[in-house]
Amino acid sequence: MTIIQWLSGTSGQLFSSACVIIILVLMMFMSVRLHKGYRKRAPYHLLIAAIPFMIVEYSLLVVLTYPGWSLSPWLHLSATMLQIVSFIIINFVFMKLYTYRSAQLRVIPFVIMISLALLIAAGQVIADPARMDRMVEGGSLNFLALDFYALVVTFLVLLDTKGAEMNSKYYGSLIVYFIYELARLADGYVFHGSVAWLLLLSHLLPIVYYTLLFLLLFDWVIERLVSTHQSSITDGLTGLYNRRHFSVKADQLMSRGKGMAVIFCDIDNFKKLNDTHGHHKADGVLKQVSEIIKEESTGIGAAGRYGGEELLACIATDRVKPDRVAESIRKRVEDETMVTISVGVSTSKDSSDVQEMIKQADQAMYMSKTTGKNKVSFFSTPTGSRSRAAAKSS
Repeated sequence: MTIIQWLSGTSGQLFSSACVIIILVLMMFMSVRLHKGYRKRAPYHLLIAAIPFMIVEYSLLVVLTYPGWSLSPWLHLSATMLQIVSFIIINFVFMKLYTYRSAQLRVIPFVIMISLALLIAAGQVIADPARMDRMVEGGSLNFLALDFYALVVTFLVLLDTKGAEMNSKYYGSLIVYFIYELARLADGYVFHGSVAWLLLLSHLLPIVYYTLLFLLLFDWVIERLVSTHQSSITDGLTGLYNRRHFSVKADQLMSRGKGMAVIFCDIDNFKKLNDTHGHHKADGVLKQVSEIIKEESTGIGAAGRYGGEELLACIATDRVKPDRVAESIRKRVEDETMVTISVGVSTSKDSSDVQEMIKQADQAMYMSKTTGKNKVSFFSTPTGSRSRAAAKSS
């Protein structure tokens, strides 16, 4: 027996169902983890509710395809209904995840599709009640109206994704599922198991489909983790590191033992800018200045927001001269924005403690602020108070 013959037979269906069940269990584990982290997100409730339906569906397929067993047609009908309902729910969940913030996904079309599936199933039972009383041996039992309705539902969901912000994996999964439905219908109503490659498609494509859904959910988990991590270390307005994480980055730079400088920047007359141009304009200017500091420190250090309009950077002095970097930041702010900045600089020659260096750079910045603004001052031996901090202008 060749591998194609094995996969296109009963063993192939058992193998396919086992693989899908394993993938669904992994998806269930991730869904529970997501639910714990985002309890207010209704889609995770639906995801946790839908996955057991699919596990039951493929468990039924294992039972129904086992050779030599005579089983009730109601089990075949249940498997078909679970396939349609779970497909509708799982796609609603994924579309809801990706349209949650930017659009309102309508629930009614999905409810209508599930209701129609129930009505069609009831219609088939009423139209041929005697069929439901005959036991069926291992294999499949076709329900014409439901099978073609499943194809229509797949096509409708594929069309509905035009309004969703989905990635290529999701589109690919729907195309794979649509091909699977076509192969299943062609085999069940035209070729009746005589074409091996159609059977092979109907067995293997569900594995591909659920693998793509698993990868899609995995991507979503990674995006949430990255987003959560970024929000915990950066300032929401400027995108610079927050004060706590800036200290971490500065400590790491200091630990290299090759020399470090802290550049402390304060936007001149920022309160007046707020009062005359409004908060929106002031925030825009703050972002511009932050971006300049970030660009100037990229590759040689890190940039952070100390608080309000106070921004700072830490740079390695073994690669660049801190006076040049500080002057470049000051000059670019003057040329590229509508404001100026007062800058203070301290180096690891003045202190080996990061927090002390920040205080020293702050003192040097204060000297720039009180002696004309729009200038760079270096920290020198303090005399006891911030207002009397000694500094030299560069």
